[in-house]
Amino acid sequence: MKRIFLLFGLLIVLFSACTKTSYNATKQADIDEIKIQKYIAANHLTVTKDPSGIYYQILQTSAGTIHPSVADSDTVQVTYTGKLLNGGVFDSESVTLLPMSGLVKGFQTGMSLLTSNGAAPYARIMMIIPSNLAYGTTSLAAGNGVAVPANSVLVFTVDLIGIVQGFGK
Repeated sequence: MKRIFLLFGLLIVLFSACTKTSYNATKQADIDEIKIQKYIAANHLTVTKDPSGIYYQILQTSAGTIHPSVADSDTVQVTYTGKLLNGGVFDSESVTLLPMSGLVKGFQTGMSLLTSNGAAPYARIMMIIPSNLAYGTTSLAAGNGVAVPANSVLVFTVDLIGIVQGFGK
């Protein structure tokens, strides 16, 4: 009988040690929303929330060829800066080609917003992207000296220079 209790106790300890805390997407979305609202207030931003969950502000548009939409098979020519909410720049590129299919969902949504809202290339957008539309639970090593922790809200300022349709296949 003593062995059964000992074995049962050992199983409980082992089971407790082996259980993993599961990711709670709803809880993380609430945490992100609080962080985003604080960032918006602290920086006095006037932004729009897209149904996807990203916040954005179209900062500039100019004349040019208007594209009806940008597809996953397209490549965008952009200049961008990616920051964390604390202002740390984790990535920055001047005039680069990025296949849409390789971008985080929030970045893809932002590029689609520029084209679906009638903005021409040579447009600028600022996007605040919740973690679930960015890198999610994945952390990234430091690129420009700033690592991206898991569940990070990202802020991108992007200049859309052009779209190469069908180039990102």
